[in-house]
Amino acid sequence: MATNTLRQPLSLRLASGTFLAVWCLLAIFPIAWIAVMSIKTPVDAFAGSFVAVLTGPATRAGGQGLSVLDLVLGGAVVIALTRWAFTGLPGIVRRATPAGWIALGWIVAALLYLALFGLVVLGVLPQLLDALDAVAGPLGVPVIGATFEHYYAVWVENAFWRNFVNSLIVTAGVVTVSLFVGTLAGYALARSPSNLAFWLLIAALIFRALPHSVLVAGYLPVFINSSDWLAPIFGEAAPTLYGKPYAVIAVLVAINQPFTIWMLRSFFQNIPTELDEAARVDGCTHFQAFRQVIMPVMWPGVITTGLFSFLLAYNDFLVTSLLLDAQNQTMVPAIASYFNRETTTTDQVEAIAAAVSITAPLFILVMVFQRQIVSGLTAGAVKG
Repeated sequence: MATNTLRQPLSLRLASGTFLAVWCLLAIFPIAWIAVMSIKTPVDAFAGSFVAVLTGPATRAGGQGLSVLDLVLGGAVVIALTRWAFTGLPGIVRRATPAGWIALGWIVAALLYLALFGLVVLGVLPQLLDALDAVAGPLGVPVIGATFEHYYAVWVENAFWRNFVNSLIVTAGVVTVSLFVGTLAGYALARSPSNLAFWLLIAALIFRALPHSVLVAGYLPVFINSSDWLAPIFGEAAPTLYGKPYAVIAVLVAINQPFTIWMLRSFFQNIPTELDEAARVDGCTHFQAFRQVIMPVMWPGVITTGLFSFLLAYNDFLVTSLLLDAQNQTMVPAIASYFNRETTTTDQVEAIAAAVSITAPLFILVMVFQRQIVSGLTAGAVKG
């Protein structure tokens, strides 16, 4: 009887299923479409026919394409690597990571997996498929036009890898500082009995609500004149903060820190205070109880919060475009620079290839950390 009571009516299930299917289609379509455009020549990428964009006749006519063998074998390898990220990699990380270092273990695993994925898919697999196509007969004849010359132009000729490194520096700095300060502040505010904690959180929320342009405008004169202000300390070697990644890190941490503190505080509040009291009875100091007892329980929440901090820094355009010079630009503003010159269709396809490139680390990051993210969101949503 209880099961029948909780069972949704057919009309509701059909309506919710239809809504989810339409939403998934709308969400996936632009990413899938630009991915297809990025591996076509400009003629095919901006063709008026839907079929021409998918099949790429002009690209295939130039001798660039994927055969049936490429699609089957290459697709199988990509699916296997993706599946292994969900099934095999988590077990390896748990077995190989010492107790208390699980977060560092996942970071190292994510970087190694990204390197392995790139080596196999971009290095070994193309060479193997080319050799097999040469002896596969009809199965080796291109059936879909595809070229990766735009990715080569972006990453090698236009040195997009430097923008990628700058993005890694900025995101690593923002995530590290935000989590270090946020865990300490969140724990202190969650365990504080004072009303002052409430007003500090309200002040942080108000600061977080300010437009980013207001904060950048306030910091900009400081960074521009930083060499004059630091001259009494460093002399003629006084650094200029404007245009450097650590200036962006400081601003993004200031923007992100209130959200980080709020989120981590909610996770700490879900951890019973009896754990702290038991650790104190066993002889731990407050910091030892925090580091050795509370933090191992908190890792899913820390990883979830770190993901949101990563997304803020990784996807930021306003702060990075205003505070970084051309040599230190991150990836998102660098893509916009493709349209700041006399743009050709080739430039536009290269911009699309760059846009597709920056989405790949996000998918891999979510795949690697998906269990911790779900665990952290569930822990933050259930009180008790």
